[in-house]
Amino acid sequence: MPVRKLTALVAVPLAAIALFTIAGCGNSANDDAANEIARTTTLIAGAGVVGIERDTSKACPVAAPADPADGPTRRITHAGGESVVPADPKRIVVLSTQALDSVCAVGLWERVVGAATLDGPVAQPEYLGTGIALIPGIGVVGAPDPAQIEALHPDLILGSAVPDAALADRLKAIAPTVFDAVDGGWKRQFGLAAQALGRGTTAIGAVAAYEQDARDTGVALNSYQTQASIVRFSADSALVEGTESFAGQILTDTGVRRPGYQRGASFTVSTSDLDKAEADIIYVSFEGDRGLTHGKSVLDSDAWEDLGASKDRRVFAVEDAIWNGNGLVAARSLVEDLRKTLNSYVTG
Repeated sequence: MPVRKLTALVAVPLAAIALFTIAGCGNSANDDAANEIARTTTLIAGAGVVGIERDTSKACPVAAPADPADGPTRRITHAGGESVVPADPKRIVVLSTQALDSVCAVGLWERVVGAATLDGPVAQPEYLGTGIALIPGIGVVGAPDPAQIEALHPDLILGSAVPDAALADRLKAIAPTVFDAVDGGWKRQFGLAAQALGRGTTAIGAVAAYEQDARDTGVALNSYQTQASIVRFSADSALVEGTESFAGQILTDTGVRRPGYQRGASFTVSTSDLDKAEADIIYVSFEGDRGLTHGKSVLDSDAWEDLGASKDRRVFAVEDAIWNGNGLVAARSLVEDLRKTLNSYVTG
């Protein structure tokens, strides 16, 4: 089968911006031109870094019109109870990355007057685009500052996990507040957030379009022929992600198969049982700088290098905010990562 080389450029939180090369199966029409391009390679302990080329300029679409309403408000039942929200909110405060992904996905990010920030080197996940990073902060995720929120005069507060009763009451006193962390997975949670934003119909269409794209991508990649493993490194553990994880759900939507050990709940492994992380291709991510340090030590170990995927140079380092995210924009980005890597191997 002919080999096509791909080159990409994007900002990656865990590594410097650089060019990297992957090679995979494809049509030969562009082989000669592609082979003439000079390349360098970005690696993390032998794993090819994915996403350097990601174009975030169109991550958030143009705002969709609000759904029809019987009056100026809507009643929303959510993880925190029931709230009466504006039919078409104009000043939105966001308390979580998941909720911010939803606001972006329906095109209302420019109405966000304040957002909780990440506890790290970047204020917001880079996959959501540069404009998102400029939104004023209102405290870190999990510990928002009610005084800062009140000063912004929001007409809707959108979060995910329900906080303690005292904070929830303070937020509700400022503006109608909705929490989208309901049971049923990320698609239902996105649908609830979109309803609170007055864009429930938009969410239905957007999820259907994503599902079609995921199926089409899987067919184009012959995804059923590949077993993929997902490993996330924290400061002191290596989590093999199962089918219930966000990334696991996206792999299912694209038809990618999972090794037998991974067709269930997520579980941790150590260097003594890394064989349970084995697959045709392995995707690794790192939870912060300490996760990166730990992950590199494992990827440099003899036990990891003995894995077939490692020997075949089919280990890819992916963006943690996307592969362990929760939302439509993250899901689309993850499918794009699969499109560029599933039939590929690391070169350089």
